[in-house]
This record gives sequence, structure tokens and C-alpha cells, in this order.
Amino acid sequence: MKFLAITLITDSPDPVTGAPTPTRERYREVVAAARLAESLGFDGFGVGERHERPFLSSSPPVVLSHIAALTSRIRLFTAVTTLSLLDPVRAYEDYATLDHLCDGRLELMIGKGNGTAQRELFDVTPEDQWERNTEGYELFRRIWREDKVTAEPRFRPALSGAEVLPRPYQRDVRIWHGSATSRESVDLAARHGDPLFSANVTHPIGPYAELIRHYRERWEHYGHDPAHAVVGAGTAGFHTAPTSQQAARAYRPAFARYLDAHARQGLEPVFPTLKDFIERSSALIGSPQQVIEKVHRYHAEFGHTVLHLQAEPGGLTHAEHRASLELFHSDVAPVLRREIPDPAFPPA
Repeated sequence: MKFLAITLITDSPDPVTGAPTPTRERYREVVAAARLAESLGFDGFGVGERHERPFLSSSPPVVLSHIAALTSRIRLFTAVTTLSLLDPVRAYEDYATLDHLCDGRLELMIGKGNGTAQRELFDVTPEDQWERNTEGYELFRRIWREDKVTAEPRFRPALSGAEVLPRPYQRDVRIWHGSATSRESVDLAARHGDPLFSANVTHPIGPYAELIRHYRERWEHYGHDPAHAVVGAGTAGFHTAPTSQQAARAYRPAFARYLDAHARQGLEPVFPTLKDFIERSSALIGSPQQVIEKVHRYHAEFGHTVLHLQAEPGGLTHAEHRASLELFHSDVAPVLRREIPDPAFPPA
């Protein structure tokens, strides 16, 4: 199994003092989290893309380029690139440039994205967002692989023998499809023989397991070898400590923020208590052995070989979060790497 640390760069107050964090400092915290992830042995570091409050992650290629200059081994992920909102030509230019700057450590994760405010900002409607996502991805994919492209897309001007520069460092970059609730994303991934990354953060794991089963069915429908289907999965929260009691006690402030966020939006929480959250969500909160056992339980449903954890504290203190990551990599990761092999990705 491989492990990613992912951040959406929320514009959030200090978890201890409650004071607002200057934007400049938030970006420095993200860069520090990436360097820590590399030093601890994470396989990848991901930066999400959002264009509305409370997020500061509107430009992942810029953030990842800075991280690329300060790291040497860890792979760099987008989580996700919202191709329903972006011009695929411009998105290609950004990521092909990043691909060179990071010496081919780039892996893309694409998706429709969500949020009314960002749709309105980019003049995207609920009715056309899926068509935009599919068209944007398929054009992006062609530009990445072909030196000159002729196309007549619906949502941007036509291309006639267009040469888009720079050409990428990796001709066959791995592109994951992020999926939360929609079969459209799942089908697009299966059609093109691409890996799937299940968000797996909002609900109990049942709906996500159903989508992953659908992905595997469509994968075979499109004629791909079932052995080559690759799945990753997220986690709703993370904290491990020497005992389950210590882990739950430390995570309680983070869970309080979860409840508060739902209350501010006038929503009923999916998991009303911390006990319910630990038991029924995908959150990994407990002793190292409990974390190992829970990953195995939902691996039995998903068959996933890549797992993401939160890169930043998210309600914990920085010291608690760092200690948790260190314990994960000393007591949890080696066991999961050994017991859940990550299959090699076949050449595109």
C-alpha cells in the first residue's frame, strides 16, 4: 500500500488559540507539511483545488512548483484538478511546466469539483458541468499525448494543428479520477483505463464501495484487464496514538469543528457523535493496531492500494499531528505495505 498526505489549504484559525492565520503563513504551513511528509516516507503529497471559501487552494500548480523545489523524492498530486472549470489548454501548460520542474514526479487527479460559488465564478451550470468535465479531460489527455491537436470542442475555441508547449517530461503521466458520488466520473475513468480515487470522506463507506464496484464492472466492460484496475481511497479524519483512549481524547476538538461546520450550514451531521464517527466513517482514529484493522476492513470492500491521510492538523495541535504521523509511519505503514501490496501500474 502507498500513502498520500493531502491538503485543501483551508483558511482556518489556529487550532489552539483560535486566532486567524495570515494567508502567507498558511502557505508556509502547507510547504512545511510537504517537507515533513517526504521526511517521514510518504509516497505522495497532494494539493486540492477549490475556488471558494474557506479554501486558499485556487492554484495548485504554483504551490506544487514551490514544493517541488524543496523536495526530491515525494510524488506530487493534484487533489483534484477541476477540469469542469478550467480551459484544458491552459491547465495543460501549467502542469506540463510543473512536470519538468519536479523531474517527472507529477501525478494528476482530475474531477468535476463542487460548490455553487465556484461554478458561478466560472459560469458553469449544474446542467453542463459533467459535459465540461468529460470534454476538458479528453482534450487535456490528447494535448498531453499528441504533439499537435485538431479538435472542435463545445466549451472552448477550436484547435487546428495546435502545438501546445512545453511538451511534458512524462509522456505517459498517470491521471487519477476523483470520485465522490457520481457514476459519470467512475465511467470516465474506466473508459480510459485510468485509476480511480474514491473521496470516501462524507458518508459511511457503503455508497463509495458501490461506486468502486461499478468502476470495476465498467473497467471490464471496456475490455481492460481486471488485474490492472487501481483504486485509491480517502479518510474522513486521522489520528493515531498509543491507546484508543488517547487518540479519541486528542481528536475531540477536531470533531467539534466538524459539528460546528455542519451547524453553521444548517445541516444535520452524518455522524452525530465522536463514537459514531470513529466507528462508521472512514476516519482512522485509534491505536496503531485499530488503524491497521480498520484499513483492512474497508480494503475488503474497496480493494484499494493507495490511501490518503490529512496532511495538516485540522483541529489537532501541530505537535499532536506530527506525533501521530510519526507513529503511523513507525507502527502502521510498514504493516500495511507488507500486507496490502501495491500493484505496478501498467504502461499507458
